[in-house]
Amino acid sequence: MTLQQPALPATAVARPARRRDRGRLFQEIGMLAPAVVLLTIFLVVPFLLSFWTAMTNQPLVPRPTPVRFIGLTNFLRILKDDLFWTSLWNVSRFTFWVIPVQCGLAFATALLLHQKLPFRNVFRGMFFLPAITSMVVVCVIWGTLFQYPTGPLNQILGFLSAGRIQPIDWLGDPNWAMFSIVLLSAWQAYGFQMIVYLAGLQGIPDELYDAARIDGANAFQRFWHVTMPGLRPTHVFVLVITTIQAFKLYTQVAVLTQGGPKSSTETVVHYMVRTGFEEQKLGLASAVSVILFLIVLVIALLQRQLLRRFDV
Repeated sequence: MTLQQPALPATAVARPARRRDRGRLFQEIGMLAPAVVLLTIFLVVPFLLSFWTAMTNQPLVPRPTPVRFIGLTNFLRILKDDLFWTSLWNVSRFTFWVIPVQCGLAFATALLLHQKLPFRNVFRGMFFLPAITSMVVVCVIWGTLFQYPTGPLNQILGFLSAGRIQPIDWLGDPNWAMFSIVLLSAWQAYGFQMIVYLAGLQGIPDELYDAARIDGANAFQRFWHVTMPGLRPTHVFVLVITTIQAFKLYTQVAVLTQGGPKSSTETVVHYMVRTGFEEQKLGLASAVSVILFLIVLVIALLQRQLLRRFDV
């Protein structure tokens, strides 16, 4: 005859579970704490300081006159400035052009280098090299290629067209200046997106491709029904990151065109830097930075929502 042990009360059973949940919560908070602290220091606090500075007449260099709180005056001045709207249009145009060129080139290169090719690791390093090269160095090299009228690019076009194509003033013609910066930027930065796409491709299980082959799917069907769905999170990440980087366009403009010709390459960041450092209007430049931050934030959120809605 066995003795039946008395059942433990429900509170005694639930108490260890609560302790485990509490310990897990503390672990999660501890793991998140470094990221939260860094984001607060380097993102939240600078944004709040910029917003406060944007509501004052703070100059770059201290002056005898005291700094005054002027409310939204700086924001209204910017929104009434035609050059700001020109710079916003230019950077939007740049973003619209560079995203398909840069991301398409990165995706195609990643698909090629994902194959079992000889020396593929060497080629990966070669294609990624421009992404870790200083943008100033890249601009100097491409500035030589774009040189008018005897630059290498014009020489190549003249040779291939048997002289039918006249030399193009790549950086001095308003119709070509922004297009030239798009080519330069896409070539310099596509290596980063290529690495991201390679990581996404390597994360797709080989069993899915094997199952598709057994079902009789050809190469295009495997690409469309296995590769593309497997890269949905990667597409979202690449699109958002490329958009943010495109709106930060500055170095190429500062080195090659200084916003010209005829303000055709003026960008928001170049406009902000010139306002803050050349005109020494720190409050006005801070207002530009706040507006740019909000614009990029809204665009990134809209992109994520649209891509989720269309199941991309």
